Amino acid sequence: MAAGAPRIFVSHLAGIAVFDPSGDQVGRVRDLVVVLRVGRRPPRLLGLVVELSTRRRIFLPMTRVTGIESGQVITTGVLNVRRFEQRPTERLVFGELLDRRVGLVETGEEVTVLDLSVRQLPARREWEVDKVFVRKGRGGAFRRGGDGRRVALPWRGGSGRRAGETLTVEWSAVTGFSLEEQGQGAESLLATFEQLRPADLANVLHHLSAKRRAEVAAALDDDRLADVLEQLPEDDQVEILGKLKEDRAADVLEAMDPDDAADLLAELPEDEKERLLSLMQPADAADMRRLMAYEDRTAGGLMTTEPIVLRPDATVADALARVRNPDLSPALAAQVYVCRSPDETPTGTYLGTVHFQRLLRDPPYTLVSSLLDDDLQPLAPDAPLPVVAGFFATYDMVAAPVVDESGSLLGAVTVDDVLDHMLPEDWRETEFDLTEEGAADGS
Repeated sequence: MAAGAPRIFVSHLAGIAVFDPSGDQVGRVRDLVVVLRVGRRPPRLLGLVVELSTRRRIFLPMTRVTGIESGQVITTGVLNVRRFEQRPTERLVFGELLDRRVGLVETGEEVTVLDLSVRQLPARREWEVDKVFVRKGRGGAFRRGGDGRRVALPWRGGSGRRAGETLTVEWSAVTGFSLEEQGQGAESLLATFEQLRPADLANVLHHLSAKRRAEVAAALDDDRLADVLEQLPEDDQVEILGKLKEDRAADVLEAMDPDDAADLLAELPEDEKERLLSLMQPADAADMRRLMAYEDRTAGGLMTTEPIVLRPDATVADALARVRNPDLSPALAAQVYVCRSPDETPTGTYLGTVHFQRLLRDPPYTLVSSLLDDDLQPLAPDAPLPVVAGFFATYDMVAAPVVDESGSLLGAVTVDDVLDHMLPEDWRETEFDLTEEGAADGS
């Protein structure tokens, strides 16, 4: 959904259909999942609980929602069909937040929550609750219908009157929802960490006790935990993964970059590794097995299997659309690889690379096949780490294609993965002072 889109009241989402990009219905919305935050900060909307035609309820992250309009939800088409299980830090909007009593901050008056509105944050993919629709007075204003929709009821306070005045207020204008600062468990701690980058949060987790680290990891959503795990030392990764339920561990591995997930799986005992692979989506498991077949400190062991791959008849406009994907790292978004069909790794014949700067200089209708940098020799999958590092240093690259003997693109190595393997094992123990004071005194 485009940034700056109007707010949506959640009562309008109850029971609406969910469609894939082809227009096929995959299910209906049954609830929304939010995570509360410390003080009066609005909750984050994590995703939707969707009921499939089989009656199974699954979790659909908001990052997989491309549009909410005309009484329907459009998804990317990628669904994890494992049964939805609510986590300790999560709240269900319909099940737990609506129809409850809260207080108005300004007057202290008790009101009943009838509805909430959500909005997508400008220039970001995150969603949050921003408004609360409340009714003054006491009594239930709604009941839940058989299809999950809310049906208005007459006020039960006597004389046949409905409840009192209704009004829409900011989330911060009510009290009784948000986590208290002295709250127990990992919730308050998580809220404190929410604005940290994954690498900084990983540093915090690394220095916590094992018990506290497990509590925080259990409360993080899958995508956030995956991002953090990628930044942790291997010992911490193995420890945290081992304390998750196997189904969730498989979900987190799927959310990680394939090369990082493969490295983590390689550290596990064989029987545990096979159990987790059997729980993963077949395509993801196949990527993991393919990556684990290479030696650790080689181009094949370092590469990701998910670079941007385009066919020769793709245009600059097509390439830029793929580069704009906010889930891509800056290194992977720096260039696209042009290959003959099939365009999933391992691809058909690798033809060459088109750099992002070149894409910006040519008209949108230009074919990428006319812009190829085909003089740059790609890396072989068995190229050792010193050769890979030398390639990056020589050509000032941030990503490099990995191509096998048959000429098929297998993946791409990014400079961050090279650095991870060249730095000392204890480099994460170093404290970096990035404040202005630290920069001024040279610390």
